[in-house]
Amino acid sequence: MPRKSRSISGPSAALAPSLLAAALLVAGCTSSSSPSDTKGSDSSSSKGSGKGAPDTSTVDWTRCKAPTVNQGTGKAPGGKWECGTLEAPLDHDKPGGEKIEIALIRKPATEPDRRIGALLYNFGGPGGSGVSTLPQAAVDYENLGERYDLVSFDPRAVGETATVRCVDDKEMDRLSQEDDGPPETPAEQAEDTAESREQIEACETKAGKLLPHVGTSDTARDMDLIREALGEKKLNYFGISYGTELGGVYAHLFPKNVGRTVFDAVVDPTEGQIEGGLAQAEGFQLALENYLKDVGKDPAEGSTEITELLERAEASPLPTSGARKLTRGLAETGIAAALYSEETWPYLTQGLQEVENAGSGSILLLMADAYSGRDPQTGRYNNMSQANAAIRCADSTERFGYADVKRQLPAYKKASPVFGESMVWGLMACTDWPVDGERKTPEVSAPGASPILVIGNTGDPATPVEGAKKMAEALGDGVGVNITVDGEGHGTYGVNDCATETVDAYLLDGKVPEDGKTCS
Repeated sequence: MPRKSRSISGPSAALAPSLLAAALLVAGCTSSSSPSDTKGSDSSSSKGSGKGAPDTSTVDWTRCKAPTVNQGTGKAPGGKWECGTLEAPLDHDKPGGEKIEIALIRKPATEPDRRIGALLYNFGGPGGSGVSTLPQAAVDYENLGERYDLVSFDPRAVGETATVRCVDDKEMDRLSQEDDGPPETPAEQAEDTAESREQIEACETKAGKLLPHVGTSDTARDMDLIREALGEKKLNYFGISYGTELGGVYAHLFPKNVGRTVFDAVVDPTEGQIEGGLAQAEGFQLALENYLKDVGKDPAEGSTEITELLERAEASPLPTSGARKLTRGLAETGIAAALYSEETWPYLTQGLQEVENAGSGSILLLMADAYSGRDPQTGRYNNMSQANAAIRCADSTERFGYADVKRQLPAYKKASPVFGESMVWGLMACTDWPVDGERKTPEVSAPGASPILVIGNTGDPATPVEGAKKMAEALGDGVGVNITVDGEGHGTYGVNDCATETVDAYLLDGKVPEDGKTCS
């Protein structure tokens, strides 16, 4: 959540917990190992499938290489993982025209005699690389991986699929280090506008032909090509965070092709940017107050202390163990990053204690870097943040100016005394963007589709629980099956036993739960 009103270097608004937690655990210096399988195997062994479920994939699968810088750094995921590419039209309205290559990854079912089919994942963002994330997150899906081929991909603009990268690593660092608060005077607004336009010109120069074709509906159409290439009559799908919006758009476009589908940490499809931003501000404030209660602090007093810390970082950025300093924007990002999961709350405690006791922002900077896709060892950024901007602006028709931000500021500050003042500037993320957006809100109605499990968590900061109910209603009667989890964090699968068991029963055995089910 950067304070620069229109910087393309800002992190995604909503990420899968696996994408964030894995990065935080590595950045937190606890371990550099990956949960992915590292044992070698012959990739051709996956060609044997269970009875009645032959592998009819038309993708040329080969052993995966290490992730590229666009996807995030790290080691190759191991011999049981296979990678490939699928050709798709750059413009789906011109199927005979220019083509792009969609990057794919899969791990074949470990019990091929009981294989159900393929299960496609999107972990959120928008901007998260499925090719790099799935091997990191796969430990959470071992039960499903017994009977499903676990599959993911880099959506358009992301990672190695039609990559959008507008500025280099040095410029990304500069933007974060010069993040000295929102523009308040006419001179500051003019400077902000000029810098934003300079970044947008860089996007047009380096990725101009891609920008009109990286929206969610384009990627949803790619997903149906992936379904065909995998030899699946219906698409079995697991969408998390933004992946739920993508899944909803797919269900609307291809309702008859919807297989067993789960949405976790659900984006509200009925909210525009103003309403969605306010809901997130409230969500992050709620998560912060729940964290403060957990560590024995009064929420109001604790919020005031954190606000004072942020003001201190704005007045004079805090030193760290390296050459970079902790600006207010980076401090806010680091704090917000830790609120995505109870597992990362201890990092927030350590970071706040380091500021208080040593006057250092090293830990909060590590958390901000993990959230923003910056490798702590090399200083290289993946392209998640830049892809996020391109996808969001290709989707949304809404464009706002300084006057709109000023009008909304009181409501945002009321929603979150800590984060609201900065989050409201997200409204200007697409101002002056060279591509007109497609719609204000996504169309997700899917009459005739198979049941879709739609799961919301009461303590989710990034996608508040009300969004799941709205998504279930929008999908339509007999399609959206709403499940509410009373817990903390962004996402429920692998965290809440009840939700995990409910999802497994549906994906593995086809058991549809009662609409309105609750998990404590």
